[in-house]
Amino acid sequence: MRLIAVLIGILACGRGFAAEPFGRASIEGAEGIVPGQQVHVVVDVFAPEFFTSPPQLPLFEVPEALVTLSDDRAQNLVQTIDGVQYSGIRRSYAVVPQRAGSFPLPVIEIELGYSANGSPVKAKVKVDLPSFDVPVDARQTSTPFAARNLAISQSFDRDPVGLRAGDALVRTIVVFAEDTQAMLIPPVTLGDAAGLARYLKPPLLADGVEQRGMGRIVETGSTRTETVVYTTSSEGSFSLPSISYSWFDVDGHANTSATLPAVALVVAQASAGERLPPKLDDDRAPSSDSGPRTGLLAVLLLGAVDLAAALLAWRRYPAIRAGLKQFRERRRNSPHRRLRRIRTIVRVGPDPAIYRALQDWSLGLGFWSVSDWAEAQGNPRLAAQVAILERRLFRSRDAQLDRTVLASAIELPSVERRGSKGPLPDLNPTADRPLLPPLLR
Repeated sequence: MRLIAVLIGILACGRGFAAEPFGRASIEGAEGIVPGQQVHVVVDVFAPEFFTSPPQLPLFEVPEALVTLSDDRAQNLVQTIDGVQYSGIRRSYAVVPQRAGSFPLPVIEIELGYSANGSPVKAKVKVDLPSFDVPVDARQTSTPFAARNLAISQSFDRDPVGLRAGDALVRTIVVFAEDTQAMLIPPVTLGDAAGLARYLKPPLLADGVEQRGMGRIVETGSTRTETVVYTTSSEGSFSLPSISYSWFDVDGHANTSATLPAVALVVAQASAGERLPPKLDDDRAPSSDSGPRTGLLAVLLLGAVDLAAALLAWRRYPAIRAGLKQFRERRRNSPHRRLRRIRTIVRVGPDPAIYRALQDWSLGLGFWSVSDWAEAQGNPRLAAQVAILERRLFRSRDAQLDRTVLASAIELPSVERRGSKGPLPDLNPTADRPLLPPLLR
C-alpha cells in the first residue's frame, strides 16, 4: 500500500517535474515577400516560473541574405500549459533576402536561466526556425530597396535666393522609411549643378527615429541624412536639379519614387566695403584732453584703412586666400587635432560615424582596414572594441561598445611620440630616421 501511495504521488506531481523551458518561432507576414524586404522572424522562449537571465539569441548566416537582431524592445509573455504557468520573452530577427528563391533557416540553440523550485537553473533551448520563399516579382527593379511609407525632405541653412559671392549654402536631405534599416537606405543622387562647387559630408544613419505630426508620434522608422555644402565665387543665377528617389513600396507592391523639386539660387556680387567697421562720430565739444582723443581716433582710422586694404587684397589676390586656406587646413589636420576629433566622435557619435572615422584614421596610417590597424597596435582592449563595433554594424547590436575604452586606446603612432622634442622639426634629419606615415605629413 505504501508503494502504491508513492506511485500515485509521483503521477500527481509528474507535470511539475516535466515543466521545462521551450521555444517556438514564426514569420510575420510570410505572403508576398520581395527581394530587399525585411522579413521578421519572431522567436518566443518560455520557461517555468521566471527567468533568472534573459535568453541569448545567437546570430546565424544565410547565403545571399542579411541577418540582424531587431533593435525593438523585447516583449514579455505569460502562458499557462497543463496548469503550469510559463514566463515568456519575445524577440525577432530581421532577415533581408537579396534575391528571389527559397531561404531555409537553421535550428538555433538559445541559452537562458530560469528558476526551478526556487533555485536558479541554466538551460539551452533548441528552436527550429521556419523557412520562407521569395517569389519573382516582375514589377521590382533588379536593384531592390524595399520599405514602407518612404518620405524625402530637404532644408537649407539660409535663403537660396539671398546669397552673395563667396557664401556657403548648406543643404540637408533626409530620407525616412519604415520597416527597414538605415544601413540599407541607398544614397541620394544629387545631380550636377553648373557653376557651383559641391562638398558632400558623410551621411548620418539612424534607426528607431520617431516622426511627429500634429503634436503626436505617428510613425517610427530609419533615416539617412545627407548634408551638402554648395559654394560659388561669382554672382548669377544657378539651379540645383530636382531629385528623384526610387524605391519599392512593400504595401503597394510597386516601384515608385519620391521627388524633391529643383531649387533656384540667386547670388549677388559681394560688396568690397560691406564689412568695414562703422564710422566713429564724436559730436561732443572739444575739451582740454582732446589731444589723446585725437591720437586714438587717428589710430582707429589707420586701423580701418589697413583693414580695408587687407579686404581688398583678400578679394583680388586668390593666392593669398589659397595660402591662408592651406595654413588653416594644415593646422586643422595636425595629428593631435585629428586625435582629439576622433576621440570626440568615439565618445558621442553613432556607430557608423565612429567606424568611418576609424577608417580615415587607419587609411591615413597606411593600413587597408580598421581591423588590420587594430591588430597592428598590439592592444587587446583596442582589438576587442573594434570587433564589437564591427559586430554591431554588420551582424547585430547584442554587444555593448565601451566608448571610453575605445577612445583611450587610440593613440598617435610611436614616431610622433618619439619626435615630439619641440614645436619645429629638425632642419637636417638623419638618413636613418624613419619616414613619417601619411597621417603625420
